[in-house]
Amino acid sequence: MKTARPVRLGPRSVAALLLVSLVGLIGIGWPLFADGAAAVTNHAADAPWLFALLLPLLIAVVVATIADCGMDAKAVAMLGVLAAVGAALRPLGAGTAGLEPMFFLMVLSGRVLGPGFGFVLGAVTMFASALLTGGVGPWMPTQMLAMGWFAMGAGLLPGPDRLRGRSELLMLSAYGFVAAFAYGTVTNLYGWVTVGGIGQAISFVPGDPVHENLVRFLAYVLATSLGWDLGRAVLTVVLTLTVGRTLLKALRRATRRANFEAQVTFEAPEEASPGEAPHRTYITYEAK
Repeated sequence: MKTARPVRLGPRSVAALLLVSLVGLIGIGWPLFADGAAAVTNHAADAPWLFALLLPLLIAVVVATIADCGMDAKAVAMLGVLAAVGAALRPLGAGTAGLEPMFFLMVLSGRVLGPGFGFVLGAVTMFASALLTGGVGPWMPTQMLAMGWFAMGAGLLPGPDRLRGRSELLMLSAYGFVAAFAYGTVTNLYGWVTVGGIGQAISFVPGDPVHENLVRFLAYVLATSLGWDLGRAVLTVVLTLTVGRTLLKALRRATRRANFEAQVTFEAPEEASPGEAPHRTYITYEAK
């Protein structure tokens, strides 16, 4: 049985996702291309503006998906439940060698529920977890974007309707391992340009050629966050291989039962003959 997805990537959804991703990439990477004499060469002052741009764009993604496929209240309810669970999982390991169990939930949810739903889920979950843990700061918009991309990538993996069993778990584990490092790299890039006094070999130098700063950034990642990202990646693999099969079945069962994309039609009653009781009106649900 094919898995129904509450959010499809229609043309409006794709346009909204591309726009929010473009704005995010510019917001994260612009200091690499800024003039060294520019008045602002770090992210300390631009974070509120980036968040102010991203928030309406994230809302636009949701509105676009509703316009594309009619995402209903059941899909929104599942989004809220999964975001709440993910936000509750994050404090269980955050701060201890990068062990963050929420990442494996984002991988499996994106796989089952699709890339559009995955992007919104990742961003909303990170926002909720920041409020829960007091982690609100200049880094939050980047974390929301990075987690959205992380979950969306799982929804773009091949064979969502055909690949099952151990092969699927191995693929999701490999993706989670690589994407955990990618998430760390994106968030590190945002914070790196604001960090000073860490040594000329790994510090950001405003106005230097991009390739030279990227070499320093690679050295910075290896020196400061490799162990943290490795812990996150390994835990994602372990949880995916151990409880992934059970959670995938549960998510797929819930999605099928919810029948998110069912079209509701009303059948008009036939006129009753004289002396007969009025006929009832029937509501039918037809899956797309």
